[in-house]
Order: sequence, then C-alpha cells, then structure tokens
Amino acid sequence: MKSMISIICVYNNKEILDKYLIKSLENQDEDYELVLVDNREHLFTSAASALNYGASKANGDYFVFSHQDIYFSEDWIKDTVKQLEVLDNMGIAGVAGKTTDSLVRGNIRQGINPVDLTQFKINKPELASTLDECLFIIPRTIFNKYPLDEKQCPDWHLYCVDYVYNIKNEGYNAYLIPSKLDHRSKGASMSESYYETLPNLQKKYKKEKLIRTCMGDWFTFVPIRIQRIIKKYKKY
Repeated sequence: MKSMISIICVYNNKEILDKYLIKSLENQDEDYELVLVDNREHLFTSAASALNYGASKANGDYFVFSHQDIYFSEDWIKDTVKQLEVLDNMGIAGVAGKTTDSLVRGNIRQGINPVDLTQFKINKPELASTLDECLFIIPRTIFNKYPLDEKQCPDWHLYCVDYVYNIKNEGYNAYLIPSKLDHRSKGASMSESYYETLPNLQKKYKKEKLIRTCMGDWFTFVPIRIQRIIKKYKKY
C-alpha cells in the first residue's frame, strides 16, 4: 500500500500561502492531506505548539512540516516518498542542514528570485547533524511517540534542531535528503528569542558539547552571551 503524506503548515499570511505552497501543490499528481493552522490572530505563541496541534489533525504516514512560503517542484511528493521509504531507522528528514561539519548543505533554492541555498549539494540521503526548520518530515508513528518540545522551544526557533538531537538520543536516524524546492524567505530570520531558546538546548544536550544549527554552531559549556561576542568579533 502506497504511503500518504500529510502536509502541515502554520500560516500568518494567506496571500503568501496561496501564491507559494497552495499553488505548488497543484503540480502534484500524488494524493496528500493538507492540514492548515491559521495563526493570523496569534492564537499560538510557538511553532511547537502550533505544529503539534496541526499534527493532531493529520492522518498521513509521514508528517511534512512546511513553511507557508515553500514552492514544491513538480512531482515533489512522489519523489520524496520514494526516498523516505528506503531510509533506515528514520526518525526525521529535512531538505537543508548539516552532516558531519559546519557547512550547510542541500539542493533547495531561496529568495524571491531564487538562488541556490549553498554550493554544497548532495546527490543521495546523508545522515544529518542538524536540519533547517523550513521543511522537515517525521513518520507519524515516531511523531505520535515524540511530539515537538513545547517547553524547551517556547517560540519560533530551534524546534527542529531540538527534535534532531532528541530523536537521535532515542536511537533513530536524522537524514538530509536531496530535494528540489524553493523557499521564498532568505533563510536568515533571527531574533532575540533564538538566543533565549539556545540556553534551553545547551542544558538539555549538555553532554553533546556542541549544538549545530544552520545559523551557527554553539558549545554547550560556554554561555551564549560570550559566544555571541566571540562570533561578532570574528566578523571583523
């Protein structure tokens, strides 16, 4: 029996949602379930709580958590399901992230006039050390046991990073898959809440020594404020 995906999206801009995600779904020949979580009235204060709610309404074999400004390539669903079904012990998969070093990899494009996210492409699934939040996929059976952590990620950052580290500690694999799609955002949306959440992950994954994210790598044993100063100094 063919696996079905549920695309779960929290949106706050209906125009962008329709122009990107909804329009690109018209290019898909495979069946899918679309679960939209309307947050235009700010009912949800964190991505984890909003996406957990959306997942509670979903029935697919794979939960695809997507930003509202993702534009899928033609046959993306069919091609992606084929990749997912041969991944060993999959806990989560994403379309942009890092493998064994600090380089961001992936085959997606970003920006209003899309350009490659990175020059470091992949041609087959790779084990991931971290993944970007723009789009990630979790099997329903895994997500039902391990939802997103609303307590440690109480805002709109790092919830996928947290999931990667948590699911690997539970004995599952995280993967970066070669996937063709466009992301309207430039991918550099950071706010102070990002730095407010980082200490939660430092404490939770202290034994890891290093937390990789697509916006930088962070030691778990050095205060974030000090690391921010060092990173700022290195720019000059």
